[in-house]
Amino acid sequence: VQLQASGGGLVQSGGSLRVSCEASGSIFRIGAMGWYRRYAGKERELVAMQYSPISTTYAESVKGRFTISRDNAKKMVSLQMNSLKPKDTAVYYCYARINPTEGPFDDYWGQGTLVTVSS
Repeated sequence: VQLQASGGGLVQSGGSLRVSCEASGSIFRIGAMGWYRRYAGKERELVAMQYSPISTTYAESVKGRFTISRDNAKKMVSLQMNSLKPKDTAVYYCYARINPTEGPFDDYWGQGTLVTVSS
C-alpha cells in the first residue's frame, strides 16, 4: 500500500494551491483520509481530516480557507488551499487509515510535498 502525493509548490501570499494524494496497492477498505503539515523543526500537525462524508475536521488556522475532498472511487484525497499565507509554508503529508487486503487497519503516510508561500 502506498500514498502518492502531488501538487504543492511556490505561490504568492493570497494565492491558491491544490495538493492531492492517491492510495494504491492491495486495499480492502479506507477509513479516514486527510492532511498534516510540518514546519521546519516541529512536529506534524493536523490540517484537515475527513472521517466520513459528513464528518470533517479542520485546524482552526485553516478554517474557511482550506477545503478537503475525497474521491472514494479513485482512492484520492485532495486539499484545496485558498488565501494562502506565509505561515502556511510547510511540508504537507497526506494520511490514510487503510485496511489492506491482508492485515488489519494501519496508518499510512505519503512522501510529503512542500508548499511555499511568499510574502
